Amino acid sequence: MIRRDINVRPDWRAKVESEGLIWHTAGGNPYWCETAYYSFTGAQIAEIGTATAELFRLFLIAGQAIVDDQRLLDRFRIPPAFHRAIRDAWDAEPPALNFGRFDLGYDGLGPPKLFEFNCDTPTSLLEAAVVQWSWKEDQFPHLDQFTSLHDKLVAKWADIAPLLPPHVLFAHVADDAGEDTITTSYLRDTAEAAGIETGAIVMRDLGWDNDRRCFVDLDDQPIAALFKLYPWEWLVNEEFAPHLVESLAAGVTWIEPISKMIWSNKAILTVLWEMFPGHPNLLEALMSPPAGDAVAKPLLAREGANVSLRKGGAVVAESTGDYGKEGFVYQAIYPLPETAPGVFPVIGSWVVDGEPAGIGIREDGLITGNTARFVPHVIKG
Repeated sequence: MIRRDINVRPDWRAKVESEGLIWHTAGGNPYWCETAYYSFTGAQIAEIGTATAELFRLFLIAGQAIVDDQRLLDRFRIPPAFHRAIRDAWDAEPPALNFGRFDLGYDGLGPPKLFEFNCDTPTSLLEAAVVQWSWKEDQFPHLDQFTSLHDKLVAKWADIAPLLPPHVLFAHVADDAGEDTITTSYLRDTAEAAGIETGAIVMRDLGWDNDRRCFVDLDDQPIAALFKLYPWEWLVNEEFAPHLVESLAAGVTWIEPISKMIWSNKAILTVLWEMFPGHPNLLEALMSPPAGDAVAKPLLAREGANVSLRKGGAVVAESTGDYGKEGFVYQAIYPLPETAPGVFPVIGSWVVDGEPAGIGIREDGLITGNTARFVPHVIKG
């Protein structure tokens, strides 16, 4: 795995914007970064793919153990009113993409190590599925790249389409940066490519009809199926939270399902380590601070917020944010490769329906945050 410098395409802004990536610059600095790229060997890509499939297998086993053991489920700090709904969704397996992004540490030498699984509201999707492929076709048309995300997403929508109502609504927050809007719009495009009729709504515009006992859209029409790029841990704390269980019991399809609250919660890292101690793709993870070095992560957080790296009894790096009241997990430190001065890459390895579907690479300092750069890749050799 080698980082190489390269000249940018003269018209890169217009190209990525035409592909939907309007959030390509943050704070005056490029978020989409094509001044460099990463070169992998075929063997390294195969190793990442194998690790990704293995991690999904471990998550399936751990998920079953959690829904079977109330003591484990309590560890996740999920409101008890939603425990039954989680178990029901886990057992019923309602229509879902079963997609997500494993964030991995990898130096090209040893096995990939799991940092966390972003599977409820994963972003950087359009960049991994579409934008970096177009960059590769312009810059290295003779080389390959590890991404089958687009085709797999369309195929999975087509697979679950017969199980869905005629109309699926896509919801997101009205974020200033446009990241959530871009991701949701892209997923809506993949659903329409599979022949599904879709609509769009902003989360704040979801309504509840007390007489009909259902969620409604801006046209006062009942919502039968909703894809939401909005964390379940936020949903269950909204004012309308008591109606969520009612809507689930009534057969409303929420994509992704409420059972994703288990996998997206970092407490699962501790369950995985207890069940598979020493596994080559896992890092030790505990619910209490260890005596040695560790990374402290909130059970519930987004984009690297409220993370701290602790070495030799001192905090050497930390990020701010509004998370942490539910508690923290403490994960062993993995020494990320420094591929350029102050640059540490994290591999985002995607799955769709549990199958490896490609990677995206984000660069940042010691903590990968919301403004980390997305850097494309190719496969050589």
